[in-house]
Parts: sequence; C-alpha cells; structure tokens
Amino acid sequence: MQTQTQSWNPMDWTSALEDEARLLVEELGMHPGAQRLFNGSVGKEGYLSWLVQTYHYVQWTTPLLEQAGLRMKRLGRHVMLAELLLQKAAEERGHERWLLADLKNLGWTRKQVESTHPCRAVEAYIAWNRFQSEAGSPTAFLGTAFVLEYLSVHRAGEAMKRLLERNAIPNIRKAVTFLRGHAGADGGHVAELVAVLRTLTEPAEQAAILLSARNTRALYTGLFPEPE
Repeated sequence: MQTQTQSWNPMDWTSALEDEARLLVEELGMHPGAQRLFNGSVGKEGYLSWLVQTYHYVQWTTPLLEQAGLRMKRLGRHVMLAELLLQKAAEERGHERWLLADLKNLGWTRKQVESTHPCRAVEAYIAWNRFQSEAGSPTAFLGTAFVLEYLSVHRAGEAMKRLLERNAIPNIRKAVTFLRGHAGADGGHVAELVAVLRTLTEPAEQAAILLSARNTRALYTGLFPEPE
C-alpha cells in the first residue's frame, strides 16, 4: 500500500494526500496501543501517557501555524493558503488547555505535566514542523494539519464514546475534554481544505505538503508505547 503513495498525479495530487490520512487511520487500527484507546479499553496509565504526549505536540500547533502563515505573507506567496494557516492557528488556540484540564481531572498538576519529556516521535514531529515553518516550505504544515484533522474526524468521537461506555478509568467523564472538542470536527472542514489545496499547482509545494503528511503518519504511532 505504501508504494502507491510514492507516485501521485500532479493534476490531482490531493488524492495522494488523502491516501496518507487513510493509511494513518488503518495503521492505528492495527496498533495495539491505539486500538485500546479507540475501543475504550485503555487503562489509566496508558491514557495518561497519550494525553501527556499529545499535550507536548499540541502546544506547538498554534505558534507553528502562525509562524508558517506569517512567513508566507512576508514571502508574498499563496496569500489564500497563508490566510488558511492563520485561520487554523486561531481555531487551534487553547487546545493544549483542554489536555491540561483532562490531566488535572486525572490527578496531574500542570507542573507535573511540564516536568515530563516528549517521546522521540513527538520530538521529531516538533523539529520537522519547526524547520518547515522557520526555514523550509511553510506551506508544508498544511500536510500535517490535514492528516491530524482527518484523524480527528474519524477517530476522536469513537474514542470518547468507548471510554465513557466502559467507564473503567476513575473520573473519565471529566477527562475527555480534548477528545470531545475534536469529536465535533466537521468532515466538511477536511473537504474544504482539499478544495483549497487543489488550487496549489506548484509541484515543489505539493511535494512538501505530501512529505509533511507522510512524516506525520510515520511519527504518530510513536505516541503509543510499543507492546511488551
């Protein structure tokens, strides 16, 4: 399946982008740690670990989107896409506070959360997207944003529902703020993003977006511990 994602038609390159997002959902469906989150059987420690690692990358989302959008404006390139990046920065603002609220309701203080370290996958995710926003192709962050938004549409609501149904984690009903916030993600937003991206005709920019989407797919499973 991965071989198919290496070749893409520049006339409809967004199909390859959607393939990356679909592949991530499929890969997570086969990953034991992700399966437990999605079916609600994850234990408290596993859920805490996922929330903490998600916090470590989500706190960078708004700053990086803003930086990428403003840099594109300074460069005078793709004004519509620059505005889209800034719009998404505003939409994502404060989502790290949802994670802190969930962690607080599971007994963790902000100080405890901030004393932890991002895992290797999150470190790589942050480093890659910082490079693209600051010195590479700022448009590339849209590939990352697309894959994560697609994942939210297809899995956040399911994970929240299953966690609440099982009710196995103490105080879980007050600790799904982040998932609930993304459970309402509208699939129309994904379609809207694809429609805007189809206006991008430069092969180098298309390739940069696809590469960021592919890197995000490769790294995201690293948020979950390897099975023992």
